[in-house]
Amino acid sequence: MIFIESKAFTKSAQDLLMEEKLFHDLTGALRDAAAFERGEKTDLRVTKFPPRPQPISAQEVIRLRKKLAISQAVFARYLNVAPATVQGWEQGRRRPNQAALKLLQIVKKEPQVLAM
Repeated sequence: MIFIESKAFTKSAQDLLMEEKLFHDLTGALRDAAAFERGEKTDLRVTKFPPRPQPISAQEVIRLRKKLAISQAVFARYLNVAPATVQGWEQGRRRPNQAALKLLQIVKKEPQVLAM
């Protein structure tokens, strides 16, 4: 095994090869990203995420639940949250977190998903 010594540390040849490979991988990735941004064809897998759900008002939660013609307890059960959580949303004491907002957004667009 070959060792390279300096005042700060000692590295083996294997460590140096790993660092060199990492450097080449990172520079290649940066080149690919820059080419993608310029609109050039690249061999990248691109994932586009939808925007985060917008906050929903207490009135919107009430309208959604009433449109489904279900009680707070049933709505809570469908969404897998406590009935007190739905009550808090509807009274404006609490706000749905991002996961709950996504669920509410889905239910608003496709109410039949609750029947699954």
